[in-house]
Amino acid sequence: MTAVDTARARAQAVLRLRGRAVAAAALPAACAAVLLAGRFTGHIGAPGAPDAPLWDGIRWAVCAVAALTLALAALVARAHRLAVPPVTPAVALARTEAPELYRLIEELAERLDVPAPAAIALTPDCDSWLEEPHRRGRPGPAAPVLVIGSPFLWWMRAGELRALLAPVVAGTAAAADPDIAAARRWVRTLDASLAERRRGPAALVGLVDRRLLGACREYSAELEHAVAARASEQARAVDYGPRIAAQAQVGLAYAGWDRLLTRVALPAWRLGLHPAHLNAGVVSALTELSRRDRLADGYENRLGDRPACDLLEEPGLVDTRVSRLAAELLHEEPAAGWQPLDWEDYPQQVVDRGWRAQAAALQAALGDEHPHTGPALDKLLARLAAGEAEELAAALAGRVARAAEVAPPLPPVRSGRDLLVEHLVATVCCAAVDAGTATAGLDWLDGPVLLCPAAPRAELAPAVAMAVEDGQDGPLRGWLERAGVRVERPVRLSG
Repeated sequence: MTAVDTARARAQAVLRLRGRAVAAAALPAACAAVLLAGRFTGHIGAPGAPDAPLWDGIRWAVCAVAALTLALAALVARAHRLAVPPVTPAVALARTEAPELYRLIEELAERLDVPAPAAIALTPDCDSWLEEPHRRGRPGPAAPVLVIGSPFLWWMRAGELRALLAPVVAGTAAAADPDIAAARRWVRTLDASLAERRRGPAALVGLVDRRLLGACREYSAELEHAVAARASEQARAVDYGPRIAAQAQVGLAYAGWDRLLTRVALPAWRLGLHPAHLNAGVVSALTELSRRDRLADGYENRLGDRPACDLLEEPGLVDTRVSRLAAELLHEEPAAGWQPLDWEDYPQQVVDRGWRAQAAALQAALGDEHPHTGPALDKLLARLAAGEAEELAAALAGRVARAAEVAPPLPPVRSGRDLLVEHLVATVCCAAVDAGTATAGLDWLDGPVLLCPAAPRAELAPAVAMAVEDGQDGPLRGWLERAGVRVERPVRLSG
């Protein structure tokens, strides 16, 4: 049996389960109708017959079961009718915004001899798939939407993207099969209905959905496995060699994207700013990764090939929309609160501003009588040397926790000493910037950094950790001296 036959057979098995569920719901009503008809025609339990009381009791019982079954079936049918399968948030890409990309996908579909996707959308993730539309009340399959991971567009070359998408596009053949489309639609409806929280009598709907979903889950999994196998087999004839090379770029794109989000974008998101060109940033991050670790060997050789983002009419505008969606999805901040940020403004608007906010929080935790003046580092270091680190860490942790209560989402829970080390590093960085011997900078792989030619920044964190953990402020004082920072001078709390 071929993969196509297997997929169709599993789809039909799912549809048979659906048919049996409908038949089971209708069976008590059919029995009740037969018994009532027999009563009125005199064939079953005619009035005055010796067995009439027995049949009357049976009729009442069957009618009651039928009524309850029909009521439950009505609740299930209503829940299924109102259930909307979740659609992954993505940025829709109109044909006018990417005519060349649409043409590349359509030529690929023609070569694979499959229907072309109905539309293209971008997602801020390193994955690509077909999103099948939910067609409420409209029979027949519809062409799915091709969702492409946006980092692929900016990092990969056009030929690599085409090769990478070949197995995905090949999957549109399954979406055009009526049985497969109907089976998928029913399973998605069950999933969506089961996701609803219900109480009281309606909780029975969830029980029914769970049983139905459990009955068809294995068939559904085998269906999708067969569809994927068929798509992969079909795509072998198209760009098989380039696809091997493209797969190597998938891991790089994911590594660069993940690091850019966690190290670079997250500090900006916490300040209510969203970098407007995250996808362009991932190219810079991966280029830097290639330079440092040589994990992207051969990148220079690929520069001569056309980047996939050139298939867009306005890559910058599309990048801005995807970057905004990434901020909303991954940081869950209210949409109205975001402000766009250009990369050239990152050191001042994110790095310096973030450091000074942390320095202000540390100053407030010190219990200073003048919370709006700059803390002086010599007083702070003296308190650490005197063994007050635990007290300062507890005060700072409490203040951070109180601030988090009114500024969701909550940051990861960290120890007071970790917070103290982080805020002290920020205060030292502010002091170095104020001294004019250092500047705030952006590292594409590490995020906010202090650019200080006079003192190695790699030595700063260990020196701060020694001051906090052991009360040994000598190494930190030595670093500050090399950086030209006067410890008795107050640190500015605003830029």
